[in-house]
Amino acid sequence: MSSFKQISAVGAKGLISDRNAVLVDIRDAGSFSVSHAETARHLTNDTIVSLMEEVEFDHPILVMCYHGVSSQGAAEYLVNQGYEEVYSVDGGFSAWHMAGLPTQRG
Repeated sequence: MSSFKQISAVGAKGLISDRNAVLVDIRDAGSFSVSHAETARHLTNDTIVSLMEEVEFDHPILVMCYHGVSSQGAAEYLVNQGYEEVYSVDGGFSAWHMAGLPTQRG
C-alpha cells in the first residue's frame, strides 16, 4: 500500500508549476481567509466531496496545514481514499510564508 510523501514548500511550488498539482490547505477558515498559499483550496469536511469529484485519483495533491504536522494525517486519509500521489508540505504554511512564496487573502 502506498503512502504519502513529504515535500518542502519550495518543492511544492515547483510541483504546482511543473505538474499543476492541487494544493489544499486544511487550516481553520479564519487563518485561511487571512492568508493562504496562492492557488490553495480550503479543504474541510464540507469540501472533501467536491475535491474528490473534481480531482482525478492520479493527479498530484499537496496538503498544507500550519506547521506540517496535521497535514500528514490528512495526506494519509487522501491516500486511503485512492489518491496515488499525495504530499504533505514540510513546515506547512509557516514554511511557505518564510520562503517568500506567493500568498493571497480571502
